[in-house]
Amino acid sequence: MPEDPLDPAIPRSVVLVVGSGRSGTSTMAGALRTLGMHVPQPEVPADDTNPKGFGEPQWVVDFHAELLQRCGVQVSDGRPAAWFEAGKTAGFEPSRERLHLWLEEQLVTGGHELVVKDPRLAWFAGLWRSAALRCEAQVSFVTMLRPPAEVVGSKQRYYAGQGGLNRTAGDTTRTAAWVNMMLHTERATRGDRRVFVRYADLLDDWTVPLFDIGRRFGLVSLQEANANHVRAVHAFIDPGLRRVQATWDDVDVPDRLRDLAQATWDQLDLLVDPDHDGPEVHARLDALRADYTAMYAEAEALSASTALAAHRRGLATLPAPVNAVVRRGADRVPHKLRAAVPPAARARLRKALGRER
Repeated sequence: MPEDPLDPAIPRSVVLVVGSGRSGTSTMAGALRTLGMHVPQPEVPADDTNPKGFGEPQWVVDFHAELLQRCGVQVSDGRPAAWFEAGKTAGFEPSRERLHLWLEEQLVTGGHELVVKDPRLAWFAGLWRSAALRCEAQVSFVTMLRPPAEVVGSKQRYYAGQGGLNRTAGDTTRTAAWVNMMLHTERATRGDRRVFVRYADLLDDWTVPLFDIGRRFGLVSLQEANANHVRAVHAFIDPGLRRVQATWDDVDVPDRLRDLAQATWDQLDLLVDPDHDGPEVHARLDALRADYTAMYAEAEALSASTALAAHRRGLATLPAPVNAVVRRGADRVPHKLRAAVPPAARARLRKALGRER
């Protein structure tokens, strides 16, 4: 490491690690930190799902959780429309100012080269891009890639039972969320400085992708890392971290969704080679994103009755008068008076009001 990470000669740089949860984002962030980049403190503490730590600043996690709650989006949301809802936050000036002030403080106190990771981060790429620009820092993205069946299998292992879904519904929902997250993350970072890294490559020989990141992003911490840092990363990265190696035979999802997820993986995998990060692959990814959006719209239409029934059950659990049924104006008219209106006239009134009965 350079003697002074706050040396004004070192350009300000913010590296954002994005991708689906359980795809190696924590390992990447931890490796960059071990090589000398600064992870803002305090961090989310390690647990059984990530025994070597998450590499996530607690402030960032809390900030993103607040924004997601405000716009009604989940961390792993399969709805294409969720990107529009989350994107609105990029134009909300109080949120922009909060992130700008926090990021400026980290660059002043922690060092000119920051690494920030959170599975919620991709929803707010525009917000981070704006904050980095205000701080006169270069923003770069590292997108972690792991086969979708492995991601879903890993989530099933560590998060089974969350959300009250059975195995089939859980696998389907998680696969859909992976497709939605990865296709839209690729689109949201297109045109930025970015690299794509396979999780398997990071575990097999971390020196290749990490020093390539240092070269392509001009990161002094990585380019001037010494032998002690290298040994520390060797100790940090354990190939045994890849504890789930599932295939599509281990995941119960509809054939059409499985085929779309596999096609998405095949195209994203090409982006590891920067020569493929161009119009041809972009066009195929755009087509896949359109296919997924159409598929999701069909699923929403088919399940509308189920969603409405769930909404009604939810209303029934609320205390009166919140759950009271609001009576229409016609319902408040005595039956005898309504019966006196000729059927043809009643039909015309219903048609004018857009009601079936």
